[in-house]
Amino acid sequence: QVQLVESGGGLVQTGGSLRLSCAASGSGRIFSMYTMGWFRQAPGKEREFVAGYSRSDTNTYYSDSVKGRFTISRDNANNTMYLQMNSLKPEDTAVYYCAAKTGYDVRSPRYTYWGQGTQVTVSS
Repeated sequence: QVQLVESGGGLVQTGGSLRLSCAASGSGRIFSMYTMGWFRQAPGKEREFVAGYSRSDTNTYYSDSVKGRFTISRDNANNTMYLQMNSLKPEDTAVYYCAAKTGYDVRSPRYTYWGQGTQVTVSS
């Protein structure tokens, strides 16, 4: 089992930056045992994949809407995953969640463990 806690959300102007953190706790080497993902959900919309790592490799995966602007990274020693968000747009406004699962499909929203979410608001 793994517990996830996000932080770092806030209000930022268009073109600004934020860095989200996801602190993972549990037994074992979490990033080797779990596929990790960032998702977001805007009001009235479905939750969508943003970025992630598969447990099977060290590749990073991004949605087309954030590729080139967002960067996912992780600190294995501290079991913390990050999402650096640059060139933010009003359409990036959403609650951002980190998630973990033992499966391998990064983009599928079928994750087992979810954090509580952190609000990101981008003003125009």
